[in-house]
Amino acid sequence: MAPVNFVASLKSLYTKHLDEPTLSVHTVALLSVALTLSYVVPLYLSPTTRPSPSLSRDAPSVIRARIRAVTASCILTSVAVLWLVVSQGNHSLGSAVTVMGWWPIGVSDIARCFLLTAILFIGPLYERGIVEGEWRSWFRLSKLSESLSGWIGWRNYIAGPVTEEIIFRSGIIPLHLLAHVSPAYIVFVSPLYFGIAHVHHFYEFRLTHPDTPALAALLRSLFQFGFTTVFGWYATFVYLRTSSLLAVILIHSFCNWCGLPRVWGRVEAGEPLGPPITRGKEDSDGRFIRVGDGKLSIGWTIAYYLLLVAGAVAFAHCLWPLTDSYHALVSFSSTSSSK
Repeated sequence: MAPVNFVASLKSLYTKHLDEPTLSVHTVALLSVALTLSYVVPLYLSPTTRPSPSLSRDAPSVIRARIRAVTASCILTSVAVLWLVVSQGNHSLGSAVTVMGWWPIGVSDIARCFLLTAILFIGPLYERGIVEGEWRSWFRLSKLSESLSGWIGWRNYIAGPVTEEIIFRSGIIPLHLLAHVSPAYIVFVSPLYFGIAHVHHFYEFRLTHPDTPALAALLRSLFQFGFTTVFGWYATFVYLRTSSLLAVILIHSFCNWCGLPRVWGRVEAGEPLGPPITRGKEDSDGRFIRVGDGKLSIGWTIAYYLLLVAGAVAFAHCLWPLTDSYHALVSFSSTSSSK
């Protein structure tokens, strides 16, 4: 069967018999909790992966052991979800791998979703690339290889995004589709499991930072739960709109690389932006140059915040058109989303 027919079959199966879901919402919630635990619990089963005051989560041996553990979980849960979609959802094997985001690849969808995410981060890209002078390294494969040569980089940009998206998008979203819940419910509720999966970092942080007050550690974990959930909303929306597991993996890795945008303070230079400049603050045409003490003038910071706002506005305008895809798993529109 051709991929086009896979998608047509998925849409028809989702839109027909909405009063006869394959799974109940409570069953889906229990299964989603089970998938979340399958990702977190293996990290505590072995002394090589279990956090302790004397063993850092960034130690290469710990990272390797954890990657092995969550990879095994991803394989087992993917097989289980595939079986559920085929046996309980009356999907063919072809349509099942589509609802799990494995096929079709959708190169155009992936490129447009990456562009959309880059638009949102245009301010941080300006700060890192132009202000801090990193843009030269962005076009060197050696720099990419250097970032991925260490186990921390491999975890943050490859293993983490791949395994997390397999569980929390490719695994959990198909379960919600079998329950025939609304797209809005899937977008805003299913990512909560993704946020909850990061709560265990509170325990890890308390072990490795015993001198930090418990309240401060709790606030740190709540903040992490918040931004992981917000990212989950976006990733789930993209997944439903494109049926592309690779798209959400790529934007997950990109967001990990960008980090959280600066929302206060002045930008600071990294590598020199050009030849040394000796002009002082009094130069009327020096808004965007280094001042006498080596710091950047206020114009660089103003430009950053203008780009940050412009990126957010452009993101909102491009969200629907850049995620529009024939491979969408559900039918919803920008007009219906406001109802």
